[in-house]
Amino acid sequence: MESFARILIILGLVIFVIGGLLFVLSRAGIPLGRLPGDIRIETENVTCVFPIVTSIILSIVLTIVLNVIARYLNR
Repeated sequence: MESFARILIILGLVIFVIGGLLFVLSRAGIPLGRLPGDIRIETENVTCVFPIVTSIILSIVLTIVLNVIARYLNR
């Protein structure tokens, strides 16, 4: 049960850090979800957003970060 508790605490901290980063990025004026190439369809009652370019950029950044962490842990 202790291992499950540790996993939940670590998961909570990761979500907290990600939320903080998104908050800081939005305050810094970086328009995640509104980059050129993101599709946004707005009508009177419905707004659909398809953040294609934002997803690609986040995927590249997370791949680099996770590769660096994996290489660091394998030493």
